Amino acid sequence: MVKPKACRMCNTIYDEGDKCPKCGSKENTDSFKGRVVIMNAEKSEIAKKLDIKEKGNYAIKAR
Repeated sequence: MVKPKACRMCNTIYDEGDKCPKCGSKENTDSFKGRVVIMNAEKSEIAKKLDIKEKGNYAIKAR
């Protein structure tokens, strides 16, 4: 089983590759706290607080 990684730039959680699929950054970590799944970024209060513009799987805090 592949350990998920979180991008340090945009906090996207992904499983495959060394590059973030959303922003293309190679800055990633496998040590992150919390997970939030955004289904509709326009209507989500949590997405607004975390400044998330697209649906997806995000880490709350990437170290």
